[in-house]
Amino acid sequence: MDVETECEPEDPSPSPAAEGDKEEQWRGPRPRDHPKYTEMMALDIADSTQVYTAFLVFLDLLEARNWKDVIYKGSEELQLIYLQGCPGEQEEMELVVPMPIHMTLSHERIRQIMECVCDQSKKEFTLAIVDSDSTVVYYQFTNGFVIPDPPDSVEEVDSRQSRKRQKKFRR
Repeated sequence: MDVETECEPEDPSPSPAAEGDKEEQWRGPRPRDHPKYTEMMALDIADSTQVYTAFLVFLDLLEARNWKDVIYKGSEELQLIYLQGCPGEQEEMELVVPMPIHMTLSHERIRQIMECVCDQSKKEFTLAIVDSDSTVVYYQFTNGFVIPDPPDSVEEVDSRQSRKRQKKFRR
């Protein structure tokens, strides 16, 4: 069973409660008081660390990466919260699976994620690994091999070849 919620842009005007104490204004609201975080916790699917990780990635996609139509869903079978949205001006939805840095990931778990939450015709997702300082690193996973894009310019090819030659001569 998947649970789905859509994100609407929030009103940027400060709330009356936030205008009260100057120290509180400086620190700003705590993330755990955010309504979307509360909604994710209400799914009761994953532990609080995974929910907080999903919330941080949710904010990163919306605010730093300018994704549109970001929604979060929960998978009871996998005990995780994942996100879907459209990067920038793209029309096609992409799947993002948030994960804290301390959590281990096996080949079996990757396969389970692809089977349970990915579109059956397009088995790919982006893994968002979140460090304790809120740094988010994204890795893209696909089912099978993907041929890399060719270099953008001839200079890139030349610099790669010269690095290979330098390594060869150092031996």
